[in-house]
Amino acid sequence: MNYLGRIRARSVKSSARDANCLSGIHHAPKRVLVTGGAGFLGSHLCETLLASGHQVICLDNFSTGMRRNITHLKRVDRFNVIAHDIVHPLDLEVDEIYNLACPASPPHYQADPIHTTKTCVLGSLNLLELAARTGARILQASTSEVYGDPNVHPQVESYWGNVNSFGPRSCYDEGKRCAETLFFDFHNTHGVEIKIIRIFNTYGPRMRPDDGRVVSNFIVQALTGQDITIYGDGSQTRSFCFVDDLISGMVRMMASPSSLTGPVNLGNPGEFTIRELAEQVIGLTGSRSQIIHRALPVDDPRQRRPDISLAMQELDWRPKIDLSSGLRQTIDYFDGLLTRPARELEAV
Repeated sequence: MNYLGRIRARSVKSSARDANCLSGIHHAPKRVLVTGGAGFLGSHLCETLLASGHQVICLDNFSTGMRRNITHLKRVDRFNVIAHDIVHPLDLEVDEIYNLACPASPPHYQADPIHTTKTCVLGSLNLLELAARTGARILQASTSEVYGDPNVHPQVESYWGNVNSFGPRSCYDEGKRCAETLFFDFHNTHGVEIKIIRIFNTYGPRMRPDDGRVVSNFIVQALTGQDITIYGDGSQTRSFCFVDDLISGMVRMMASPSSLTGPVNLGNPGEFTIRELAEQVIGLTGSRSQIIHRALPVDDPRQRRPDISLAMQELDWRPKIDLSSGLRQTIDYFDGLLTRPARELEAV
């Protein structure tokens, strides 16, 4: 559907929502709040929801979200942007809430660890109180980092994790774990309809070139002719999910029956070593970059791979885009981004 498609009657109830649980996208237009809506994942989600006819409120404090990610959406009259930090209470009338607000890359969430914890905990509390008041269904974008450096492989939702509660990554890892606790407490105590997904490594267009994540790091280094930096010996593994696949799973989770609270893993079960990723990026970019090694960061997981059996069974969801295809699209995005004048990037 075109972004400027017609608006259908705005009326939905939980029973109707459950009847369409596996449609992938809600059919009745809703007023949807997306926190962190100008971020990498948030902007893609806003785009998808608008294409489905919903009214979308994009809320972001723009600490890591980028205005250029949502510039193309501002021509849609069903799209509104609010500059706000969810650590402070908010009062809106909404039908659904997607909580994606939190820096997700180590350099960004470690830059202000106290605020990261506040975003996870106080932010979730504020949004859950909003959901309780309005009767909105609310989805929490949790993370595979709740599993820590796992002793169970692949990771299943029933695994409690192996997390350091006071290391450099703890503000994010433990913040997200506490957010999950709050979601279940509001569900059990106040009857709030909750959805929790645990997102594994996701990549694609609109990632920040300076976010410090492995895919963006390797692509930027390859395109600019720098050495590609691998931390450790490169044998540690990750699973990489293309953004379009992830957003599809996220929307399906929101549309699922109210009895499915989660947590549900969303990620691509294909597993690659970090060195294999570096070699793919070099090959796809045609770069002459050399691979160099640096010390492994503290608490960096050795293995990361989702068991997506639950998502396959309950959401009829599985990733469709393989790593090489997704990398090509991501490389094209960064290639275009890096050739833009610096003054143009600063303006948006």
